[in-house]
Amino acid sequence: MKTKFYRIANFPNVIGCIDGVLIGIQTPYQDEASYVSRKGFHALNVQAIADAEMKFINVVIRWPGSTHDSFILTNSNISNELEQRNNGWLLGDSGYALKNWLMTPFMHPVNVQQQRCLDRSGGHLSYQPKKAVHIIGACFSLHNFATEKKMPVPNHDDDDNHDDENNVAMQQPAGRAQEIRNHIASRF
Repeated sequence: MKTKFYRIANFPNVIGCIDGVLIGIQTPYQDEASYVSRKGFHALNVQAIADAEMKFINVVIRWPGSTHDSFILTNSNISNELEQRNNGWLLGDSGYALKNWLMTPFMHPVNVQQQRCLDRSGGHLSYQPKKAVHIIGACFSLHNFATEKKMPVPNHDDDDNHDDENNVAMQQPAGRAQEIRNHIASRF
């Protein structure tokens, strides 16, 4: 799997990509308020980890829509397993805290190498066309998969609010994880 991820984006040691997705549900009879998501509808927050072939290799389906992505990960078996084995990295968004086994974007890049990584500062892909083609192709593949499964298209205007809310997770000290992420940015 690491080789397949490396072929996609020249990012080493990746074993999967993680994120939470809000799946709308009918208004529940019990504990209704906990199911109201940050986007204002009743939902379950589902954690999913996908491999380089866009197959789901781990799914957690049990948390109310108000539950934060990082809380779900911290309370999942995969968190304990990766903490102990540490045989590769998951890639996650800014909703997660940086860990030795979970790489997240630089929120405030301080050098050119960090600016070329997955930061949100430039509003564009900071890669040459050949690499950008692969990234965009992967995005289209993901879109096609979602369309085939009849998943709703996310509202990108809400994504900015989601990132601001989730930046809280990035403020936690990460120590060794920061060293690892800095090494990846400078070397790859």
